Amino acid sequence: MCDVRNDAEVASAIAHTMRTYGKLDLAVNAAGIGGDEQRTADYLPEMWELVLDVNLTGVWRSMRHQIPAMLAGSGGVIVNVASIAGLQGFPKHPAYAASKHGVIGLTRTAALEYIRRGVRINALCPGFTHTPMVQAMFDAGLLPAALAARVPAARLGTAEEIAESAVYLCSSASAFMVGHALAVDGGLSAG
Repeated sequence: MCDVRNDAEVASAIAHTMRTYGKLDLAVNAAGIGGDEQRTADYLPEMWELVLDVNLTGVWRSMRHQIPAMLAGSGGVIVNVASIAGLQGFPKHPAYAASKHGVIGLTRTAALEYIRRGVRINALCPGFTHTPMVQAMFDAGLLPAALAARVPAARLGTAEEIAESAVYLCSSASAFMVGHALAVDGGLSAG
């Protein structure tokens, strides 16, 4: 674990992995923050920069060190956690939506650059999932039933379901998936 806003910490984490295990086969880049809830023109520049730094630049910093480590071995798989907010608009969350759209674009670009060198990269796009980030929304007054009612499956996802999807993307069962943004969202992006 490291602060993805700090390139030296990311480099150190990958170096530690290489020293400890001799290789890096799999990586899931899941660091993320939600940021403030404001309309685009009202969004504070410092919050914009923080959200983009963690959610998008943090993924780039991570891949910047993960890819060479994987190329030094026998290749590997990277899963970048984006969001359904990367597949559609997300009113009052402009930085979050922009960062997650960026993660998908970065994923697709890197996937095309490195697949022939043995590094397979995809994105995972969870919908509303009961995580600490969503719990903070509940603590701020959003009713769980109101959020679940927005989901065609009529419930929130679980962290386990998202983790299982990440495992699938890391497995040989998804070996022909390259640069894909996999929605795991109870049907939100289908409408």
